[in-house]
Amino acid sequence: MINDTRSYFNEQFTAHKYESYLDYFKSRYPGAIDFRMAETPIFIPDSFKKQMLSTGEYIIEQIKSKDFIANTNPALNKKFIVPNESRFPSCIVMDFAITSNENGTFSPQLIELQGFPSLFGLEILQDMAFRSLYDIPNDFSPFFNGYERPQYLAHLEKMIKGDSDQHTVLLEIHPEQQKTRIDFYITRDLINIPIVCLSEIFEEDNNLFYKRNGEKIQIDRIYNRVVWDDVIKEKEDIQVKAAIFLKPLNITWVTHPHHYYRISKYLLPFLKHKHIPSTHFLNNFTEIPSDLNEWVLKPLFSYAGNGVKINVTQDDIENITNPSEWILQKKVNYASVIETPSGPAKAEIRLFYFWDEPTQTYTATLNLTRLSKNEMMGVGFNNTAAWVGGTIAYFK
Repeated sequence: MINDTRSYFNEQFTAHKYESYLDYFKSRYPGAIDFRMAETPIFIPDSFKKQMLSTGEYIIEQIKSKDFIANTNPALNKKFIVPNESRFPSCIVMDFAITSNENGTFSPQLIELQGFPSLFGLEILQDMAFRSLYDIPNDFSPFFNGYERPQYLAHLEKMIKGDSDQHTVLLEIHPEQQKTRIDFYITRDLINIPIVCLSEIFEEDNNLFYKRNGEKIQIDRIYNRVVWDDVIKEKEDIQVKAAIFLKPLNITWVTHPHHYYRISKYLLPFLKHKHIPSTHFLNNFTEIPSDLNEWVLKPLFSYAGNGVKINVTQDDIENITNPSEWILQKKVNYASVIETPSGPAKAEIRLFYFWDEPTQTYTATLNLTRLSKNEMMGVGFNNTAAWVGGTIAYFK
C-alpha cells in the first residue's frame, strides 16, 4: 500500500531468495511447515494503522463492559462448562480486511475476532527471516506501541507462564499433527515451555499431571491451544481426557476454554462501528434478506474459513436447521492492492492484543497477515497460487 516501498521490495525479490526464506524455517523445524508462506510482507501507512487500532480500542471497551458476560453466556458450549473462568482472556486477536470503496479509499473492516491464541511465536521468526534476506527500511516495524522483539518476548512469556514458580504447558490435541505445529515448536524454544498432548494428562485430587521420561509432573498453568469443538470429533479416549476439565482443578488457563466462544463471531452482532460490517444472528431475521448476494453466511464457531459461504443462496438459508448458530455478515470489498509479479493480491491483517496487568487493559503488540488471490483468505484456501499465504505486515 506504500508504493515506493512495495516497488523496492519487489525489485529485491528473486526465486532464490524465496527458497532461502523457506529454508530459514525448514532448517530449524524440518517438516513443520504445513501451509503456504507468502513471498512478501506488506507495507502499511500510518493512517491505516491508526484506523485499525482505534477500532480495536472500541472492541476492547465492549469486552470490558458490564454487559459482556450476559450477552455472551448463550455462546458457551454446554458440553464443556469449565470451572475457573477468568473475567478476561489473556489475549485477543482481531482480523481486519484491507478494503476499498467506490472512491478507491482504503479502510480496515473487522472480519472476525478470537479470545484465543494465534501464531505468536512464528511471527517473530518471519520478521527475522525477511530482515535477514531483504533490506527492510529501519523505519518500518511489525510491532505496535513501541514494542520491539525483547519487549514482545518478555510480555509473551509473562502472559503464558505467569510467575516463575508455576509449571506451564502448551496443551493441544495431537500437536505434532496440527497445521500450526511450527508455532508450537517455536514457542517451546522461545520461552522454554513443554508441549503436551491432551491424551497425556491425568488427574489426582483435583491436580493435573503428565509424565515425561517416567517422571510425574504437576501442571499449574495451561497455555490452551485446544479448540474445544474439535474434541467431540475425536475418539472416545480423547473425549474422556477432556472431561477431566469439567472438574474444579487447581489450574490457571491462558486462555480459558469459554473465551473461545465468548470472543468470536458470536460477539460481532453486538458491535456497531464504521469499521465493522453489519452482522446479525441468522435466527433474528423474520424473513430472508432479498439481497443475499451482499451477505456472507458463517457458522459461529468454525475456524480457518470452514463452513463459510461467500455466494449465499436462499436454499443455503433454508437448509440450516440450527439458525441460532449462524450469522449473516455484510460483504466487504477486499482491495486487490498488493502488487505482485503474478497479479495483485488481497490482504487481511490479524492484530495481536495481550492483556497488560499494570494498565488493566489490552495492548496491541504484533501482527500476522494473510495474502489471497481468491474469495477466501485462509492459508488453507491459498496453497497453489504464487505470492499468497501467511506473512507479516510492516507499519511505517
